Amino acid sequence: MKVNEFTYYLPKGSIAQEPHHPRDRCRLLILHKDGKIEHRIFYHIVDYLQKKDALVINTTKVIPARLTGKKRRTGGKAEVFLLEKILDNRWQCILKPFRKIKEDDKIVFPGSELTAKIIQKKEKSSALVDFASAGSLEDNLFKAGKIPLPPYIKRKKGPTCKDENEYQTVYARNSGAVAAPTAGLHFTPELLREIKEKGVEIIELILHTGWASFFSLGEEDVEKNHLPAEYFKISPSAAKKINECKKRGGRVIAVGTTTVRALETNSSQSALSSGEGWTELFIYPEYKFKIVDALITNFHIPRSSLLLLVSAFVGREKLILAYKEALDKGYRFLSYGDAMLII
Repeated sequence: MKVNEFTYYLPKGSIAQEPHHPRDRCRLLILHKDGKIEHRIFYHIVDYLQKKDALVINTTKVIPARLTGKKRRTGGKAEVFLLEKILDNRWQCILKPFRKIKEDDKIVFPGSELTAKIIQKKEKSSALVDFASAGSLEDNLFKAGKIPLPPYIKRKKGPTCKDENEYQTVYARNSGAVAAPTAGLHFTPELLREIKEKGVEIIELILHTGWASFFSLGEEDVEKNHLPAEYFKISPSAAKKINECKKRGGRVIAVGTTTVRALETNSSQSALSSGEGWTELFIYPEYKFKIVDALITNFHIPRSSLLLLVSAFVGREKLILAYKEALDKGYRFLSYGDAMLII
């Protein structure tokens, strides 16, 4: 199976640069598993939910992971992108420009007391970085950083104050993601309340979205690709409620590919276990889903792991045809774009 089979032409003009207002008034493409397509508005999603269903959301919160500083040695610009916390003061990071930043270099961040020391450079532009500051390290780290918008959302002066709010779900509260679980961006408190009033159970879990969601897969053979590990947590209460939903004949509706990965990682033969850890689960066609019955998702980058996951869920040909129709009808794609419900 080749990654090139999971591509399509995405015009730059179809990549959303701004979020939709209100959040739940964006467009919604309904893709039925038999191939039928409907076009609605996102708040109409209530019409497709049933009393027995469970809507599973990811409450991860995006951290201000992009830090811009200067090398103390030369004064040259240096960008440090937080990926994963290793120890209290040590993070795995992406460095830019990677070749010009040396091991043992110290980076200062103007306007803050924060400093960084490059401990060990690794492959793919990553490095182990030790941070230091007066006072709370994490507070100063987050004060110095900015919300890490995807590279395809262009801002001349970087993310705005509006982005800091809009690039979070309304239910985000567990800090740790470096990319938003974008399918959740379309929900409003009012819409969630309406869903609850219909009798649909809303269940929470955590998966801290990693940086890999920004990029296309590198290896042409699908099976040769590996995804960076992402932390997830499913509480005993959440697992119990989801298993009860399956037993009563309800559907488990995952909000986003991150939710799918967490659920499918900890499931076996239609039963979900509680727990936490790191998942490297890579879902592509021929994968047999065990828990997820329906999926709310955005429109994804060509050749991405997210596109392969959704293709596995509904079928590559049906998905690509739906994407073509969405483009023809002027849907907005990627993180700030419109949504899709697959049932």
